[in-house]
Amino acid sequence: MKSSHIKMTRMASVISLALLHMNGAWAQDNTAAQDKDKNSLNLNSVIVTGTPTGTSKMKASVSISTIDADQIAQSAPTNAAEILRSIPGVRAESSGGEGNANLTVRGVPISAGGARYVQFQEDGLPLLQFGDIAFVTPDMYLRADGSLSHLEVVRGGTASTMATNSPGGIINFISKTGKEKGGSIGITKGVDFSQTRFDFDYGAALSDKTRAFIAGYYRSGDSSRPAGMTAEEGGQLRANITHELDNGYLRLSFKHLDDKTPMNMPVPVRTVNGNISELPGIDPRTASFYSPYWTRDIVLDKNNNKIATNVNDGLHVVNNAFGAEASLKLGGGWTLDEKFRKSNNTGRFISIFPADAGVTGAAATNMTYATGPNAGKAYTGAAFTATVFNTSIDDLGSTVNDMKLSKVFETSGGKFATTVGWYSSLQNLGVTWNFNQYLMQASGDQPALLNSNGTIAGTPGLLAQGTDVFGGCCNRNIDAQYKTNAMYANLGWESGNWNLDGSLRYDKQDASGTSNQAVNQSYRAANTKFINYGVNHTSYSFGANYRVTKDVAVFARVSEGIAFNADRIMFGNPLDGSTPISTNIVKQTEAGVKWKAGSFSSFVTLFQAKTEESNFEATTQKFTANNYDAKGVEIEASYRYDAFRVTGGLTYINASITAANDKSVVGKTPRRQASYTYQIAPTYTMGEAVFGASLIGTGKSYGDDANTLILPAFHVLNAFVNYNINDKVQVSLSVNNLTNNIGYTEVEGDGHAARSINGRSIKAALKYSF
Repeated sequence: MKSSHIKMTRMASVISLALLHMNGAWAQDNTAAQDKDKNSLNLNSVIVTGTPTGTSKMKASVSISTIDADQIAQSAPTNAAEILRSIPGVRAESSGGEGNANLTVRGVPISAGGARYVQFQEDGLPLLQFGDIAFVTPDMYLRADGSLSHLEVVRGGTASTMATNSPGGIINFISKTGKEKGGSIGITKGVDFSQTRFDFDYGAALSDKTRAFIAGYYRSGDSSRPAGMTAEEGGQLRANITHELDNGYLRLSFKHLDDKTPMNMPVPVRTVNGNISELPGIDPRTASFYSPYWTRDIVLDKNNNKIATNVNDGLHVVNNAFGAEASLKLGGGWTLDEKFRKSNNTGRFISIFPADAGVTGAAATNMTYATGPNAGKAYTGAAFTATVFNTSIDDLGSTVNDMKLSKVFETSGGKFATTVGWYSSLQNLGVTWNFNQYLMQASGDQPALLNSNGTIAGTPGLLAQGTDVFGGCCNRNIDAQYKTNAMYANLGWESGNWNLDGSLRYDKQDASGTSNQAVNQSYRAANTKFINYGVNHTSYSFGANYRVTKDVAVFARVSEGIAFNADRIMFGNPLDGSTPISTNIVKQTEAGVKWKAGSFSSFVTLFQAKTEESNFEATTQKFTANNYDAKGVEIEASYRYDAFRVTGGLTYINASITAANDKSVVGKTPRRQASYTYQIAPTYTMGEAVFGASLIGTGKSYGDDANTLILPAFHVLNAFVNYNINDKVQVSLSVNNLTNNIGYTEVEGDGHAARSINGRSIKAALKYSF
């Protein structure tokens, strides 16, 4: 009772602070810079994400943030997921590198990685239908470059009904389309690490009614965690062409991504009484177990062939996509909007995970260097078991289509808007898992493999292979396909200062295919498990928005949505339709206020999110079925005074586990859920120079549901300076994690390994615009 009282008191204090903040803003001069939305939260700008038709933030009854290219540069991100750290309500654990980020919103749980409840989109269509496929997450196939116009991020609200598998929210990366003529070329160099990146973008009109845009990048280097060889190599090319019609437009788009980057996994640590500390020779900020001294990792492909793979390839993704889009006015007030994309997604995920903090027994006796310049010599230092997660992404291709028909009826009492839509997708899920284990030198800087009395003769450092690892769980082949069809409808009414809307979505998903687990290093037909089932759900969202004045609006909404499971349930009950199929449900209520006052604007939302989910973790071999309840407040604000601008946010969450198979965790705080996070990003323009910084922080959280492992509070300070040599040439310097802080984002359940954010990295760039 005392703990609950304290939590509610804290929450009340935060809400009171927000309301006092609002009152202070209301009292400001309401005449200066009223229409400078570009320098605030863009409350009057039109949004397209999570809405059936474009509408302004002031009229929409959803919580949505927009981030433009300048704000993205200000946060000095090292990958696409890091951009999202600056958004209130979003928890982005981007410590894994260029992909495999863990992301959620509003206290909705991250139970086994990925983004189960949030959909990543490019131009309104999902990158992958599922956000939490083991070893394959949507952000792997996403790169932020000069093709990005801005982001729109919806938390809760109509995300339940405007997309499939997105009850928590939608993150939409929106592309440039060549409306503004011109472009740029640039080069970026790592100052304190080896990386070179070239970027370009260009857009122009091809005729009076046709325009085109093209952008891309190529990079090569050793990444900010030096591995002693080229760990990053690859690039992206994106292009689109738009033809304006008398009654709308047509657009074709193309994307080619072929990129290789390292994956940052947890590293061995020491945990005593729940407190994490570093081991000698392994710095969690810089440690990399990629090394020039790796041998080829011999694995089994889905056809029972042995193949040799290069561990240092890390995450290698290839995406080829073609898209078509149209918006047509059909007459009589009807508008047809159509989006289509065909994507081929393949690659390989190779990372090194520590199975222990240090080896003992036979594996630790009579150790010698197996690889590297000291091969054959005795080794007496520390060592650990390195598990190589080696997953072939055989086929994650998808075909998606979203078509909707809308019309606004003018009545004497107001406007009545109707939208009906049909969404369909075909998502392939073809992956082959291989886990081999090696004896490795306990060093985060170009470690060597080791031989000992415990290793297998004939292969340097090999301790266990395939079906001998983790109880044989992890030599697996999955060849599945998920067909999703959804009908949705939205009814909206606008009268005076009121906007009311309600929407329903019926999703039906049919799964088919097979899964197989290897036995004695072989896939056998007799072990094939068939996948053949269907699931469906009806989601809803109802909201109201009232504009008190042109600068103040209040809203409220209630929603329910679903996240269907994919491979996460393949370890449990049969999937042939003979037993019920588990799903994950999120119910949300929210209410908020938006206002502008002079050069100040703010968006405050109170929310509650209740989640029912089931899950399986490969590394712990455990099933969970938990219910969660999270209550909190999001505060987003922006202020500009002359050459000074500051944006910021604060999120407070009181989350708990309300039901679980393991009764001992009921009432506990969900793992990795801090009670507060914050962001603040000031900039100052002085002549031709712009100085800026961003401070992103999180409170203490727990690494396990039993609340015995502590992830300490930490913050990340980023900084940048841009200088315009002339109207075409700009130089810049940016620093990520200026103070070189350690920030643990996750820890294994027994405390032997933890993952931290990257240490300090500095980049310099030269850009020429034309």
